[in-house]
Amino acid sequence: MKVKTKIVEILRSRGDRQYGGEAVSQLEHALQCATLARDCGASNELVIACLLHDFGHLVHSLGEDGLQTGLDDRHEYRVIPWLRPLYSEAVTEPIRLHVQAKRYLCAVEPSYFASLSPASQQSLILQGGIYSPEEAAAFISLPFAEDAVQLRRWDEQAKIPGQVTPSLEDFMTYAL
Repeated sequence: MKVKTKIVEILRSRGDRQYGGEAVSQLEHALQCATLARDCGASNELVIACLLHDFGHLVHSLGEDGLQTGLDDRHEYRVIPWLRPLYSEAVTEPIRLHVQAKRYLCAVEPSYFASLSPASQQSLILQGGIYSPEEAAAFISLPFAEDAVQLRRWDEQAKIPGQVTPSLEDFMTYAL
């Protein structure tokens, strides 16, 4: 089976899982994030990155309660082997860096942490906590860090129960 076909199959079959401690499913979150990117005029690559940034949560065998058990599933890295053969770094790097982008934003924008959902605040601790000023400076100098920061902002906004979005099929035009 082709990898892109398998990705779509997994999104359809496992996407109804709850997204962490949020009131939306994995697929609802992905579609909301991709819709925000599309509506803001993001590149096709960044729209794909937004759609697939949390796909790593769906492809591990660690169970669905990692947050409750204090486990960081490192989803931002688990997805890369799936995507690297299919997409350029303009897709894979913002995904790989989006957790670090949360750590960065909490370091450089003091109000950002307070704006995070409780589940996102809890996962931040598991993911290494807020960056030091030195870590933040090193992060933002990385290629694709700015795209990861933008993805991260949409990521946090994409948690609205019942939000109407285009379907997964509508995003197939973005080379999914």
